Amino acid sequence: MAEIAAFGYERARDELINVVKMLEQGGLDLDDSLALWERGEALAARCEQHLAGARRRVEDALSRADLDTAE
Repeated sequence: MAEIAAFGYERARDELINVVKMLEQGGLDLDDSLALWERGEALAARCEQHLAGARRRVEDALSRADLDTAE
């Protein structure tokens, strides 16, 4: 799962969507289902990392804009 750390947001999101679809379809044995679920958790965490970073960038930009207008 180390490769997930290098995924961009879109790739992680798209793969997470596929994981969810596969889990919803069922038909997998328990070990495969658990491995897929664990991959989904890692993908979801990666997406959250990207979103948190984007949120910080927006907040920083808004703070800088507020400082510029206050001067």
